[in-house]
Amino acid sequence: MQDLKVTLIQTSLFWENIESNLCLFDEKIDSIRDETDLIVLPEMFTTGFSMNAEKLSQEMDGKAVGWLREKSHSRQTDITGSMIISENGKYFNRLLWAKPDGTLFHYDKRHLFRMTGEEKVYSAGDRNITVELKGWRIRPFICYDLRFPCWTRNINNSYDVAIFIANWPEKRTSHWKTLLPARAIENQCYVIGLNRVGDDGNGYYHSGDSSVIDPAGIIIFRKQDEESVFTASLSYTALQEYRKSFPAWMDAD
Repeated sequence: MQDLKVTLIQTSLFWENIESNLCLFDEKIDSIRDETDLIVLPEMFTTGFSMNAEKLSQEMDGKAVGWLREKSHSRQTDITGSMIISENGKYFNRLLWAKPDGTLFHYDKRHLFRMTGEEKVYSAGDRNITVELKGWRIRPFICYDLRFPCWTRNINNSYDVAIFIANWPEKRTSHWKTLLPARAIENQCYVIGLNRVGDDGNGYYHSGDSSVIDPAGIIIFRKQDEESVFTASLSYTALQEYRKSFPAWMDAD
């Protein structure tokens, strides 16, 4: 199995400005010179973490979704991130996963952050997804999902990489930096956490701390405060060897 190359784009966002954010990520993605299989964007990358869904939501055939599909096609690379989607009279914090051939997967955030009233605006998802890429099985999650290990449980090694995209504020960054390695260790998989940096429209500062963590919980990459475009290489051989040498997954409840 080939290694998997994943590019993390840690950046500030323009508050509730879809057009400016699409231009921002046009530039960021076009600047990538490393060979990569997957580009990861933050939670609500078109707006920041906003509760203004009525004004900012996109439909599945809207401009931002079209931009994501076109960008994936032009780069010949999978791209994922979440945005505000309206569908059947409801709003969703929806992770979209675009493939170069036009295929589009989606995952609706399961755990909605009640401390900001997210559950009053958005509808929760009720299913996980697993996306295959170069033989790797990848399961994406969104921000607050990180706190709920039952939802992220890797039963019988059903996935190889967990991705958490976020707008996780600096005031709770110790939780972020603790829980990401915990999810890697307990699930014996690679974990990628992609967070934004900078202030949002509610005055919350985000320190980023985007991370790549191996199945033993060892931090391969972490970047604090600064904008960063980083490509990590994940070794499938190392993953399989670790699971074989320390098969705790076989004794899971």
